[in-house]
Amino acid sequence: MLNPADPEFIAHLTSLLGDDILRPASELYLEEPRKRITGHAGAIVAPRDTNEVSQILALCSEHQVGVIPFGGGTGLVGGQLMSADQGVAPLILSLERMNKMRDIFPTENVMIVEAGMTLAAIQDGAADEDLLFPLSLASEGTCQIGGNLATNAGGVNVLRYGNTRDLCLGVEAVLSDGRVLNNLSRLRKDNTGYDLKNLLIGSEGTLGVITAASLRLSARPARVGTAILTVRDPAAALELLSKAREITGDAVSAFELISGTGMEFVRDTLPGIHQPFAQSPEWSVLVEFGVPAALNPETLLEDLFVTGSEAGLVTDGVIAQSLAQRTEMWSLREHIPAANKKIGAIGSHDISLPLSEMARFIPLGMAEIAKIAPVRVNCFGHLGDGNLHYNVFPPAGQKASAFADYKDEIERLIHDLVHAHGGSFSAEHGVGRLKSGELTRYGDPTKRAMMQQIKQALDPRGIMNPGAVLD
Repeated sequence: MLNPADPEFIAHLTSLLGDDILRPASELYLEEPRKRITGHAGAIVAPRDTNEVSQILALCSEHQVGVIPFGGGTGLVGGQLMSADQGVAPLILSLERMNKMRDIFPTENVMIVEAGMTLAAIQDGAADEDLLFPLSLASEGTCQIGGNLATNAGGVNVLRYGNTRDLCLGVEAVLSDGRVLNNLSRLRKDNTGYDLKNLLIGSEGTLGVITAASLRLSARPARVGTAILTVRDPAAALELLSKAREITGDAVSAFELISGTGMEFVRDTLPGIHQPFAQSPEWSVLVEFGVPAALNPETLLEDLFVTGSEAGLVTDGVIAQSLAQRTEMWSLREHIPAANKKIGAIGSHDISLPLSEMARFIPLGMAEIAKIAPVRVNCFGHLGDGNLHYNVFPPAGQKASAFADYKDEIERLIHDLVHAHGGSFSAEHGVGRLKSGELTRYGDPTKRAMMQQIKQALDPRGIMNPGAVLD
């Protein structure tokens, strides 16, 4: 049984670390982006360094006080906050003051950063050395690398560069009893025992607090080309992806599926965003190639357009002729979530599927949902890595609240279909608190038992992000 972070505990904490360790309570720490959960906390603390994190966790362990590690607050599954009905008031531990680049090794393509550094700041730091940190998310100006690692964030460049896990060489972390794991490796090869780094990455703060990381950087592509191509259907989009790989090898940086519904949502709610077509096509893909200086990405995109057209896959397209046009294309894609928010979703689903199952799943899901209620589906996402955002909305002119009674039934339908097709109910957002029940429903029992054993071994008092992932 956990104890609250009550005034007596906070007085003890501030006697050790000073009153300026505290942060005032605000919506930043107590409300998630979609406003589905309102959190509570006994106090919010912002340590200055790893030693202070160690002291805080040691004290929390001693007094059996729950701790919620907090990054940029951009998570969408409730992993960064706890509502009042989920447990006694925890301590929120924000990494916001631990936001420095500790070192960079350009010849090694390695950067060492603290967990509170924003993703955008890391991208800028790499760019200063003419290098690339390829993780790219819509929230990159706010989200922090510690949270990216804790959730193994994905984004638009997973197809070429991998998830956050693939971009990390080592971590520094504080365990639940205050011990510090010093594993800021810069090595590509190190077979010296269990991979503790990858145990902590994706654990959503339930095993410890990541305080720093050594990150893998990449060479910046000398030339980049971007296009939006209309396709017959999702099956044609997948065939086009195969042809793009045949033409460029591993130079496909992004391959994003966009539905006509998504374009119309942006057109209706954000009219200032440039649209590439006068009428929204039913399906299109945003394609980006990053190539060496000796190759011309626009020529390669033209080859893809011709090849796709001759195969009956592509019906129209626009190839960016300038940085401004490329920026407009990405702006359209990145504003789809903002348009979704303005429309108001009945339910949002972050799913992944084997690539060979996607073309069957997308129309099947829409047909089955239509049997429940006359709603709209905005299906978009990272086609190249199998991650779709399969979001459900009310008919035009109606509000999501009128369909609230269908939300759970639609979610169960979608997740059951995803499971039947060999997919996952959480592709890149994690489990958090909102999806912990789904892990019980769909997860392998042996895997879940092993996770519980690991949790018990590393967090025997159950103080680390209680209620997240394992409910």
